Amino acid sequence: MAAVEPQSLMADPAIKSALAAIARTEPETINEQVRLTEIPAPPFKETVRGLELKRRFEQLGLKDVRVDKEGNVIGVRPGALPRPNVVVAAHLDTVFPEETDVRVKRKGALLVGPGIGDNGRGLAVMLSLIRALDEGGVKTTGTLTFVANVGEEGLGDLRGVKTLFGETLKGQIDTFIAIEPGTANRITNGGVGSYRYRVTFKGPGGHSYGAFGMANPVHALGRAIAKIGELKVPQNPKTTFNVGRVHGGTSVNSIAFEAWFEVDLRSETMAALEALRAQFTAAVESGVKEENIRWNNRAAVSADLELVGFRPAGQTADDSAIARTARAAVIAMGGIPSFDSGSTDSNWPMQLGIPALTLRGGGQNRGAHSLDETFDPTDAQLGPQTILLTVVALAR
Repeated sequence: MAAVEPQSLMADPAIKSALAAIARTEPETINEQVRLTEIPAPPFKETVRGLELKRRFEQLGLKDVRVDKEGNVIGVRPGALPRPNVVVAAHLDTVFPEETDVRVKRKGALLVGPGIGDNGRGLAVMLSLIRALDEGGVKTTGTLTFVANVGEEGLGDLRGVKTLFGETLKGQIDTFIAIEPGTANRITNGGVGSYRYRVTFKGPGGHSYGAFGMANPVHALGRAIAKIGELKVPQNPKTTFNVGRVHGGTSVNSIAFEAWFEVDLRSETMAALEALRAQFTAAVESGVKEENIRWNNRAAVSADLELVGFRPAGQTADDSAIARTARAAVIAMGGIPSFDSGSTDSNWPMQLGIPALTLRGGGQNRGAHSLDETFDPTDAQLGPQTILLTVVALAR
């Protein structure tokens, strides 16, 4: 079924009413954004926030509201037909540990607090869409399925959408739209792929003086990280690496028996990502080899590479039906479309060949993943308005 042109929807009285409702209730959406942000949702502990989304889904009249085995919260807005089924998702989780103070401060019009944009905004926008569709009396041929999913951030490893596509709604999703923070004109149609590893170096350990001359896991780790820091990567496709966490040792006067680091490898294409992974593994092997040669004894250091995260790179073509629809929606709302790449829940359906995009919740977000994350609500209503036009066009 071909999508309806968003510009033509602007003449529909129901759509006009829904768009007006979004603008009128934006202050309510902002308040909801703050309230949801202040419900902690650290990695793998999204349950409390998820239950609040379940309550709101039920309150807003969605059908078949449920929580799947992974913790995804699902609600359905039936159309005249079950297909096409357009899934609209916003992730529940944040990057912040359990003890983080998630209270939001208001500084004039600005909102400041960890997770206020990523993804407090996405969740609030999703609820705004549901409310506006009903207030406008918008009818669709296809079905809209709303999902507050777990596991988008960090070591969550997209576990929510992997379960959604692999089990909960397997074979039932025709189109996928994820909502993330950002200006309303952004259309993320490139999925940045990533490998994440924990590399653990091990050796016998010993006293720093009495056992001096023994190969040292911390030194091997340092050699490996130094080599990773010298890797050459292409600018196009953009390819990056980062050693984000390091840990090891027991005391200042002990040769460590174990040390580890975690590394994040990313690229816009799988070919470049695989090439980077090969360079990374060679750097680790070389670091271990050099440390063992340096001390030339039988108490050798070894390294174990544990894959702790994988996101496939993917692409939704600029000229695909879903991308053309989103582009037209941005233009219909007076914006200039900007296509980009990112690492989001859309990566997974992209590599499955299912039409997918990540659209943005409006306003401006700065300092994502920091304690001083800041949301500027200027023109924030354009986010949900653009998304509403897109999803209704896809479901018509």
